[in-house]
Amino acid sequence: MSVKILSVAKELPQYSKSTKEILPYVKTWLSGQEERFQRKVLKIFENAGVDKRYSMLDAEAVFLNSSFAEKNAIYARESVKLAEGSLKKVLDKSHLEPTDIDYIITVSCTGIMIPSLDAYLINKLNMKQDIVRLPVTEMGCAAGVSGIIYAKNFLKANPNKRAVVIAVESPMATFQVEDFSMVNIVSAAIFGDGAASVILSSYENDQGPEVIDEAMYHFYNAEHMMGFDLVASGLQMILDQSVPEIIAEHFPKIVHPFLEKNNCTIGDVDHLIFHPGGKKIVQTVDDLFGSLGKSIEDTKEVLRLFGNMSSATILYVLERFLDRNLPKGDKGLMLSFGPGFSAQRILIEW
Repeated sequence: MSVKILSVAKELPQYSKSTKEILPYVKTWLSGQEERFQRKVLKIFENAGVDKRYSMLDAEAVFLNSSFAEKNAIYARESVKLAEGSLKKVLDKSHLEPTDIDYIITVSCTGIMIPSLDAYLINKLNMKQDIVRLPVTEMGCAAGVSGIIYAKNFLKANPNKRAVVIAVESPMATFQVEDFSMVNIVSAAIFGDGAASVILSSYENDQGPEVIDEAMYHFYNAEHMMGFDLVASGLQMILDQSVPEIIAEHFPKIVHPFLEKNNCTIGDVDHLIFHPGGKKIVQTVDDLFGSLGKSIEDTKEVLRLFGNMSSATILYVLERFLDRNLPKGDKGLMLSFGPGFSAQRILIEW
């Protein structure tokens, strides 16, 4: 029995600004800082590879010293709206009704909600009363791929079922107004908010690329590399500057044995569906894949158009491939990295 990916649909928050439009807010935020430091920060924003980003909060709310409670309340309210919008879109794309979904997985790491997002969606769309729920809250940027892995394993064990994975993130709500560290600045330069949903199926007649295999790869003793500290002002980003270097070091062990297990090599992979963590990570992986004759142009384009939306971003990249009429037999490799530190991989075939 095969598990297929039927469709992906995204939903964007109401506020958006180009990087050029954001710079005046950054300048105001930096007032009082040393002039040389200000120039350095503005260059980081200008050279981050992000032309535009969307946000659940307007620019004033991001750069004002609003409380964690205020920002989290916006996150909770807007997350439900965005999730509902993306879920309705993906159901329409797949010609399905809300009651056709048997398993709902919601992923997010940039705010706190109890009950979790899935409970609100079940009520708003009148989904099945016996639908299986799984909220995933602490896997960061890797959670979009993780959710697909969990959905695939459920469907593999349950024929004639469908699952939806819904990723909603607001990294903009985690911006720390009183933190002038490079971690906070680099995060603000690359991140944006967004939501996306993907439907998978174990029905024989449903059409879409098949999930051939999936795997997780855990970096030992690397908990310090990525994540959040929960402080009085909210979720404070942790991002070690060694991340690109560590990825490059482990890259052969992440990619090649996984493909060999499935009787193929990187030469057999037609499409690279990679999470754009940021410009440096994208460049690192581009160098590694480029040396193997592969391109991650779709990854770069998603980063340019939307920024890094944590777990949702990989679904934006995946949507670009699913919306094309790709030849039967083409293979795609999905890859994302997240706190732990870990890498998540999925091999799909059209």
